Order: sequence, then C-alpha cells, then structure tokens
Amino acid sequence: MKPTTPTVRWGLLDAVISGIAPRTASRRYAARVAIANMRRGYDGAARGRATDGWVAGGTSADAEIAVAGPLLRARMRDLVRNNAIAAQAVQVLVNNIVGSGIIPRANTGDAELDKTVDQLWQRWAATCDAHGHTTFQGLLSLAVREMIEGGDVFALKRPQRKGAAGGVPLRIELREADHLDEARANHLRDGSGIRQGIEYDKSGNRVAYWMHPNHPGNSLAVTQSAPVRVSANMVAHLFERQRVQNRGVPWGTPAMRAIRDVDDWQNAELVRKKTEACLVGIVFGAEEDQMSIAPTVQDADGNRVEQFEPGLIAYARGGKDIKFNQPASTAGVYEWHRVQLHIIAAGFRVPYALMTGDLSQTNFASSRVGLNEFRRMVAQIQHQTVIPMFCEPIWRWFIEMAQVAGLLPTDAHIPAQWTPPRFESVNPLQDAQADMLEVRAGFSSLPQQIARRGLDPETLIADWAAFADKTDALDLVFDSDPRLVSKAGLAQTNDPSQPVQPPDQGNT
Repeated sequence: MKPTTPTVRWGLLDAVISGIAPRTASRRYAARVAIANMRRGYDGAARGRATDGWVAGGTSADAEIAVAGPLLRARMRDLVRNNAIAAQAVQVLVNNIVGSGIIPRANTGDAELDKTVDQLWQRWAATCDAHGHTTFQGLLSLAVREMIEGGDVFALKRPQRKGAAGGVPLRIELREADHLDEARANHLRDGSGIRQGIEYDKSGNRVAYWMHPNHPGNSLAVTQSAPVRVSANMVAHLFERQRVQNRGVPWGTPAMRAIRDVDDWQNAELVRKKTEACLVGIVFGAEEDQMSIAPTVQDADGNRVEQFEPGLIAYARGGKDIKFNQPASTAGVYEWHRVQLHIIAAGFRVPYALMTGDLSQTNFASSRVGLNEFRRMVAQIQHQTVIPMFCEPIWRWFIEMAQVAGLLPTDAHIPAQWTPPRFESVNPLQDAQADMLEVRAGFSSLPQQIARRGLDPETLIADWAAFADKTDALDLVFDSDPRLVSKAGLAQTNDPSQPVQPPDQGNT
C-alpha cells in the first residue's frame, strides 16, 4: 500500500525542535495537523472558484432588516395580491395557526371567579375592535396574517371612558409595520436610544414606539401628521424571532424569487403558445421569391392589416402550396413546475399538497407524516410567539381595565389558559381510540383531551349533565350514555355510579 503524502509540511523549525526536544516537536506537529483538519472540515467556508460570487456579510439581523425590510414587505404584499400560490400559502398558515380562534379561559382555581371572568371576556371580545369591524378572534386572525405577510404588526391599547353596556372600557387597535417611523434613530452614550423607530433604555428594554397615526402610504389622507411617541406598555408587538432581532420579516422571503421566476416563466410560456397558435400556415408561390406573411384583409383605406390572429392563414403572392405550422411540444414542463412549487412551499413552511391542492403524489401515510411535522411547527408558533407576544398582553390589559372599572377584584391575580383550535383528524376513528387509551392508561386526563379539541371542559361537562337530566326526565336512552348503555350498545346490568358488590365467597 502506497503511503499518503502528509498535507501539513515538516518545516525547518520542526526539524530543529525535534533534534532538541522530540516530544515537544511531536505535540507541536500534531496540533498543526489538527488545525489543518478543522480548516479542511468546513467546505462552506472554502474560498475558490466554486464559491466565487458568494457574498455573505456578518451584519446583525436588525441591520439587515433596516435596509431590506420595507422592500420585502412591499414585494410580499404584491405577490399575495397578484399571485395565487402566495395568497394560498398565507391563507393556509392563518387557517392553521388561528383557525376559528385561540380561546382563553381564566385559571385562578376559584370556579366562581373563573366563570365571572370568562363571561366578562366573552362580552368584551365581541366588541373589542377599535374600528368596530370584528371580534377579538377576528383581530387575532388579522394580526397573524399581517405577521406572515408583512413581518410585523402592532396592537395598541385604547382605554375608553365607559365600556359598552357596562363592560370593560377597553378597545384594541391594529397597526401595520409601516406605521413605525423606521427612519428615526438616536444613539446615546449610555446605550439608550432609538433604533428603527423603537426607543430603548440603557438596559436594552423597550420603553416606547414612534408611530405615524395614519398609514404613511395612505393616498387619501389630506395631511400626514408627525410621528407620535407611544409608551411600550400600550403596545403589543407581534413578530417571529429567527435571530436575536427586534423586527420581523415576511415569512415567504426565502421563496420570493422562486415565485417571481415561476410567474415570469408561466407568462412567457403562455405568450409563446398564443404566438404559435396564431399562425396556422403559409401559402407559398413558385413565381416570386419574395413572400409576405401579411394577411389579405384590408381596412377602409385599402391598407393591408399586418397582425396575427388565432387560426390565421397568411398568403404569399401567387401562392400555390401551403405549409402548416406545427407548434413545438415542451417535455417535462409538469415535473419542472412541480419541483419549483415544492421549493416555494418549503420557503413558506407549508405542505405542498395544502398550498397547491395537488394530492396526486401523496398517500395516506405520507400525508400524515407531512401534516404531523407541519402541526408541530404550528404549535410552536402558537405557544412561543402568538400567545406570549399578542394574546397575553391583551389579556393583561383586559384584566387591568376590568379591575379599574370595578368589575373584578383588584387584589386577584387572574392568569389565562389559552386553547388553540384543534387539528382535524385524518383518521378520526383511530385517533379517538388512541385518545381513549391514553386516558385509561393515565397518560392524560379527560379535561386535557377535551381542551385539545378546543372546548372548555367545564362547559362541556355542564352541558352533558344538563342533557342527561333532560333525557332522564323524558325516559330516553341513547347509546352515548355510559350510565345506561355499555360500549357494545347493550343495556347496563348495574348502575355504573354504584360500587360493584363482590361475589359471595360462600356460594359455588
């Protein structure tokens, strides 16, 4: 076996040291070899012809967003307005993150207080929109859409002098990322200052936002008022953090170029097909070498009309023969298009089948695997971004204003338990059986399983008890009543609410 040539050369200094202290020379050479191996291990950091043109800066996330943020928002909104794939990707994300709503329930441990708070929330949530258009869940859906499409959204606390119908005197106003005065900057020696319209103290905590009262891009506004300083405790800022950053970017940013390229390719392909379909054939003549593909149709002035139309036959002077046009077929278009759509779906972090509606390449097992991973991502966004950055601040505002109005005790700490919407089951029977086994094995409780379905366990149990009392009064028996009917649909021989009597050991 031929020995390999070492990649680290044995230098003159190594030879000198080895003659005096061989062990030191050995350790030194081993360290040089280890360093060379570390450098050689990262191909992505290599410099050469293969990486020419790869420009990667070491700027912070805030510095990159400050430069590219406004243009990214404008381009993403244009894609969502005019591109069906981008619009569907955003809608799929909103449907799964918010759905019918993320429901809060008071969790103080006091059943009566929890019931009072929940009823107060339901009344307030129906009219909490400062613009009077929707409910709290509608505001949440719009906020998540703005986060995905524009990168940021702001919810402003708007205290009222008096609540509607004696309710909580609070309204919520949503503002887009463009309302922030991004050009405002002020850096002080103690570390405090204003960056991208957000004011920080010397510890790096947010203390205020500088916002335009009207949208800067509103062409209907007669005058644009100066930015106003809004205290940070009056603002809930919703955005996704992918680095240590203070602003967000649109979710589809990695797929923007791919969407644009596919859109341009589709338009070019459509124009090519239309052009090929316009010219059906050309009639050739033997007498003249010069030919004209202009049609023989003339206008009112006797001029030839030189244009292409579907089904057009062009005549050459003295034509005696005809050659029909044969449009060229393009192979592999569907496969190439599907690959591009997969890239776009990955950039938006949505399953390809949900974004396109194309289920031809999926089966039951693959669809479940893909949905499970997508649902884990959705649950992460719900519990680590949407709830702590948007829902919880608004809940605190609600409790604070309710206590100020005397509707709730001022000395009570009232946290909320938020329940996201349930995911629709791909196989309802198997999933229901698995949930039952988990409860029977003690891996989860019945209230937890009820909450996973987006329902309130207390409300469900109360409804079930009221319905059971009504059916008992009417002498009605349903298979869904475990008190009277077994799982197999047979009448219970004993009352399940009574303890089972042990058998008489004296009888055989």
